[in-house]
Amino acid sequence: MRLQHPDGTDVHLAYCTNVHPAEDLPGITAQLDDYALPVRERLGADTLGLGLWLSHSTADVLDSDPAALARLRAELRARGLETVTFNGFPYRGFHDPVVKHAVYAPDWSDPRRLAHTLRLARVLAALLPEDAARGSISTLPFGWRTPWPADRHEAALRQLDLLAAGLRRIEADTGRTIKVAVEPEPGCVTETVRQTAAALAGTDHERIGLCLDACHLAVAHESADDAVSELAAHGVPLVKLQASAALCADRPRDPEVRAALRTFVEPRFLHQTRERAGGSAPGGREPVLAPQARDDLDEALAEETGLPGRAPWRVHYHVPLHTEPAPPLSSTRPELRATLRTLFAGGRALTDHVEVETYTWTVLPKERRPAGRDGLVAGIAAELDWTRAELTALGLRGPAGSQVPAAQGPHHPPREERRR
Repeated sequence: MRLQHPDGTDVHLAYCTNVHPAEDLPGITAQLDDYALPVRERLGADTLGLGLWLSHSTADVLDSDPAALARLRAELRARGLETVTFNGFPYRGFHDPVVKHAVYAPDWSDPRRLAHTLRLARVLAALLPEDAARGSISTLPFGWRTPWPADRHEAALRQLDLLAAGLRRIEADTGRTIKVAVEPEPGCVTETVRQTAAALAGTDHERIGLCLDACHLAVAHESADDAVSELAAHGVPLVKLQASAALCADRPRDPEVRAALRTFVEPRFLHQTRERAGGSAPGGREPVLAPQARDDLDEALAEETGLPGRAPWRVHYHVPLHTEPAPPLSSTRPELRATLRTLFAGGRALTDHVEVETYTWTVLPKERRPAGRDGLVAGIAAELDWTRAELTALGLRGPAGSQVPAAQGPHHPPREERRR
């Protein structure tokens, strides 16, 4: 979907297809009919944006077979679908039974990461709508933090220089601009916007910038205002926003809260957990100044070695945007709203690519999971509808000032809205 900011910027709103497990071209095409087209119809939108996720093998097929690439472009157009952004973070196996740390491999010191990202850039250049200003690809923040010696970091920075050169060649060959957006994530080499902006200070800012994931931002206890200031201070562009919300626990020592959190422990993805600064260290001795950290939710909940639970927790668990988790838990949806205000309520749009990225639908606690394909379609549509409504409340409108339709079909407002 496209919305227009009052400054005239076309803002592209998409959902990320890494929620679907397809890792080959037939699977990608099937998910267009199974999910994307029904989502578009449910939203009453003329065009639906997709943030495509392509495994390295699918990207290789499309990059090496012009006919296959042309067919995919035609398949998208025939269904009223378009893509201006790719999620280039996962390399393969994103829906394996256990993903955890594997999602960070290969990292940016590995030549395979460079080759994959340039393949994605060539494919995206061919799929971009003719009137799109540019394309974007989000990618991991160098790699997982351990082990990460200095020589590995230097190798990664050299590869980012090669990436920028490759993106310039793609633009020269195709006339299409593709930018790569490094995405800070808790536990990685650069887990905050501040760290990532500093690490990217010496890169080519015409080609390489930052992807702001609102869930990651909240888990790191950063604010969008501070993030924008850090990027400006280092001259790093904000290439893309991932609209996402984290899981929250305000009273993590409460037995009822801990029991609710345990229902979110699952084997596939990492759920990095951060306790707000100002809590007490174990034993209640000295206050801590930075968020206390564990690399997964089960580790945070461990009785002897877990987080102390003296201050609120935020968990890297992408929860649906349009509804809150069941009490006593909540989400960082207020922080997402604040992020949207920071980026779009001012005199100019601070980015033009917004991707809803809730990839955890199938690992939610059983009672919160969607019922089959229709349930997932309804959930994705509801998230997009919520995000669209938030953006229109900030003054964005459909193309050329048109009115934006509400989603079609049954709508179940969040619990707090039903009580009003």
